[in-house]
Amino acid sequence: MNDFDFLIGRWNVTNHRLRTLFAGSDDWETFPGVGTCRQVLDGVGNVDEIDFPTLGTSGLTLRLFDVERKEWSIYWAAGRTGLLYPPVVGTFTAGHGDFYGDDTHEGRPIRAHFIWSDITTDSARWEQEFSADGGETWESNWIMELTRSA
Repeated sequence: MNDFDFLIGRWNVTNHRLRTLFAGSDDWETFPGVGTCRQVLDGVGNVDEIDFPTLGTSGLTLRLFDVERKEWSIYWAAGRTGLLYPPVVGTFTAGHGDFYGDDTHEGRPIRAHFIWSDITTDSARWEQEFSADGGETWESNWIMELTRSA
């Protein structure tokens, strides 16, 4: 239940996002973000909000820990659309988090994978990858490098 305690606080985020998905592209855009994470529900969950100042938008992540199943569900809401996307579900093993879920991209079904790694008290890495073939191959499309803000 304490897997995401490292994330509580304020963060500077360097984002790297693939401009075109499922096209074999290697054209990435880089932009800043500022995030703040806090616990909710007596530690059974947390919420983080991130602002992307150069894009003029924001997002929100809700993470909830299923005490019985001992796994996290992670939900993303985009500020531009107001939509809450389907969750990815998973766990941490030896400081590395893997979370999977079903979603759609441009009307076709995909698998989503969130990866948390390189976690220290002052830094962390989050990566998102999608699969259009049921998880046989994956394309990384968004990487966040987090550094704790003073």
